[in-house]
Amino acid sequence: MRKNRALNLWVVIAGFLPFLAGAATFRVATYNLENYVLQGSGTREVKSDAAKAKITEGILAFRPDVLAVQEIGSEEALQELRSALKDGGLDLPNWEYVRGFDTNVHVAVLSRFPFVARRPHTNENYLLGGRRFRVSRGFAEVEIKVSDAYSFTLLAAHLKSKRQLFAADEAEMRVEEAKLLRGKIDAILAANARANVVVLGDFNDTHDSASTKAVIGRGKHKLLDTRPAERNGDDAPNPNPAWEPRNITWTHYFGKNDSYSRIDYLLVSPGMAKEWIEKESYIPTLANWGLGSDHRPLLATFEAKDL
Repeated sequence: MRKNRALNLWVVIAGFLPFLAGAATFRVATYNLENYVLQGSGTREVKSDAAKAKITEGILAFRPDVLAVQEIGSEEALQELRSALKDGGLDLPNWEYVRGFDTNVHVAVLSRFPFVARRPHTNENYLLGGRRFRVSRGFAEVEIKVSDAYSFTLLAAHLKSKRQLFAADEAEMRVEEAKLLRGKIDAILAANARANVVVLGDFNDTHDSASTKAVIGRGKHKLLDTRPAERNGDDAPNPNPAWEPRNITWTHYFGKNDSYSRIDYLLVSPGMAKEWIEKESYIPTLANWGLGSDHRPLLATFEAKDL
């Protein structure tokens, strides 16, 4: 028991060493946990202990300082995850849990750093085809203070899935949700064009889709897509210079179609793009990753000073 406590204490201390040494960097991640629920409902089954353990193992492997999660169930489920991470030496004491229109799964943010402001968006709605719809999971918005010299705003989202509904077209619903999210981004950047902003989560569509493009935006306030990839040694450019490199960047496996796609994103504002450390931004790889979730996490690293 004493040995385990000593080991956990050393892991915690090790996590702070970069800051103590003056190498002020921090890591931000997003991860769809695929129905991390403690009580089943409809087609959502209770998350197995093996799946929860694999998720915890994965997060402990890449040790984020700030973690946005999607498809977390009750607040109790979030606290269970926090406790498991803390037992493994990763203490994320600050948390935000956003309840949207969907009563089953939610968006949440865990952070080693304190929140100086919280602006949960839980009642966003839009008109489509003469009917009013609500954004199912809402948006989390928090201002995070990394140090006295650096802070940033984080917006986390889980946009409408590709599951078709009778009431409206799923792609059109996703576009409307994306427009509402983009409105939050525009408001921040209109007030301060140099603001540090991270926008991340499961957008449920590819990079060239109308909804993803709506979130990224255009012009001087266009967000940078960090596009994390596996760290497997790939460094060659694409033969077509207009396209991104052929790195392995997929984030989601869809079993029905046996397909892999990039639908999870970590975007940053032009101001925060200056602090982004590309070489330390990646998709963590883990054996039997799919036991935990059908998504893979994304991680980006930043310098904790305005450049």
